[in-house]
Amino acid sequence: MKKNIVWMASYPKSGNTWARIFLANYISNARKPVPINQAHRVAISDSVAKLYRMVAGGQLDVSDIDRTVQFRAGVLRGIAANNADINLVKTHNARVVARGVTLIPESVTRSAMYLVRNPLDMVLSYARHYGMTADEAVYTVSHPENANPPDEETVTQFMGSWSDHVRSWTAKADFPILVLRYEDMLADPRTSFARMVEHLGMPLDVERLDRAILFSSFKELSEQEAKQGFIEKSEQAERFFAKGQKDQWKTDLPARLVKKMKHAHRKVMKQFGYLE
Repeated sequence: MKKNIVWMASYPKSGNTWARIFLANYISNARKPVPINQAHRVAISDSVAKLYRMVAGGQLDVSDIDRTVQFRAGVLRGIAANNADINLVKTHNARVVARGVTLIPESVTRSAMYLVRNPLDMVLSYARHYGMTADEAVYTVSHPENANPPDEETVTQFMGSWSDHVRSWTAKADFPILVLRYEDMLADPRTSFARMVEHLGMPLDVERLDRAILFSSFKELSEQEAKQGFIEKSEQAERFFAKGQKDQWKTDLPARLVKKMKHAHRKVMKQFGYLE
């Protein structure tokens, strides 16, 4: 079996969806934007409950986390078994062992792209997405046992704290990991997205690159969402695509919560240039 899974990994609300929509537009090379509700086809999610039920052979209560996670290896082997050169797989899981199961096994992994965002901005977006107060979100993303609970359509995602997640994906691995900062993607999308294209081994065409960047702009994505909605929007959020800017925390995150976040994540924030 080929090692053909390329992980598109991030903590929630760190640019994963934006990156996947860019790639959908670059790969399709169309003359008009790929509809946002079709862009998910470029990368399958590793948390789709249907895949786990297929491997389990039918009924599976995904609220039984210990049993469900035992089918993960089979799900990933099933994805890799199509013998393609690359299978893009979106994940919010940390690169850890959970309930005795290696979540990101090297046996099926070709490489990974990891997106990291200033946690002071991420936590505000996290709060909006999950319908939390800022206080609740700061507590949640700083908790070592943080996980997205299962529902009928998705299985549990084991994330841990923001710092733990970043450390897990940026630690030494036996496969290449391209690390991209969300803020660099905003400031210089040409360079960041070109690195993504080259990481996947695709030919880099500047005209095609610029068109895909334009078709995945926040203006385009928010306009599409206003017209047709977005299947990845949570029920708790008013919309998925907000401003997509950086440094919103300076006006929107209370000073006491800024202090809490910096205390909890100081070392990793400093490592990635998020502390002044």
